Amino acid sequence: MAETNLEILAYEPSPLGMLCLRRRNLLSDPGTSVTEVTLNHEFLMSSLYTDSERALAGTAIEMRGGDQLRVLVGGLGLGYTASAALQSPRVASVQVVELLPQVIEWLTSGLVPLSGELSDDPRLSVVEGDVYGKLAQPPTNEFDIILIDVDHSPDDRLDERSHSFYTEPGLISARRHLTADGVLAVWSYAESSSFSVALRKVFEQVHVLPVSYDNQLIDMRVTDWLFFARDGRGGEEEE
Repeated sequence: MAETNLEILAYEPSPLGMLCLRRRNLLSDPGTSVTEVTLNHEFLMSSLYTDSERALAGTAIEMRGGDQLRVLVGGLGLGYTASAALQSPRVASVQVVELLPQVIEWLTSGLVPLSGELSDDPRLSVVEGDVYGKLAQPPTNEFDIILIDVDHSPDDRLDERSHSFYTEPGLISARRHLTADGVLAVWSYAESSSFSVALRKVFEQVHVLPVSYDNQLIDMRVTDWLFFARDGRGGEEEE
């Protein structure tokens, strides 16, 4: 597929490697501008396809029910997961924990497509930190929903320090940060049976949702995998 007008918006070192924010227009779809992030010259995320990020937040909110929901998002990225959570009037606050200060700066300086929308919403707060480290510690407050959108998958991680989160002890620690009927949701580009097993050992209800779409950039149908877990009162386990 042909591309033109590639613009490098930021190219800088980070604790995880060389981080690049770039924007380009697609010749095959005139008028479509795509913002992308690469890490160590490998593709990380794009503004072109965000269905699974939006489904991660939307499904978790639907599962949780209630109003005045407090949401924790692990990973800012281009902001689509946080934005999807803020679309619901039932959400009272969204706290994003982002490891890389460069990514936070992209938001505050207006370099990403959702900068204006996110910066104007008083319900949003963005802090620099390690969400996995936060969830491994005793909670200082509880959240109704925790959305994790950081690694490629439970088995393909950006940083090996996150490994423990995907294990039974790590999930037990993370569960302490949820309210009694809270929902943990995790994004992945691949299915992970080992992570599903760990979730089922810790939570009463586990739901695995595939989200498929046609990716014109690579001319393939792609499926992302969303994992949802809760200690709900009643209801049947789904898969």
